[in-house]
Amino acid sequence: MTPENPFDGPQQREAHYRRADMAGSHFDGVNLSGAQFYAVLSGAAFRDCNLSGALFDDVNLSGATLSNINMSGTSITNANLSALRIADATLAGAEIADCNLTGMRINGILVTDLLTAYAASRD
Repeated sequence: MTPENPFDGPQQREAHYRRADMAGSHFDGVNLSGAQFYAVLSGAAFRDCNLSGALFDDVNLSGATLSNINMSGTSITNANLSALRIADATLAGAEIADCNLTGMRINGILVTDLLTAYAASRD
């Protein structure tokens, strides 16, 4: 393994996963940059992965775990993210729009409470 490419396993860059049932799959130390997922990934685990520029569209990521990952430039649309856990991830510049945020927490704080406090501070 070289410092320039810490992913010394099979290369999965720009792979397309269409209509795949990948429930419970484990991706450990995989370079999935630019990959496209149109799949069932419920209960899947992504650890130490590069997901930069990946596309998740029409996916089920319920109960999935994303830990120590690079998601820069990643797009997630039309997805079920219920009970998704994201930890040790870079989310700089991330945008969340047109989503049901019921029960979503950031660092233990309900997002709906954060939005309510923000709205009150603007009055």
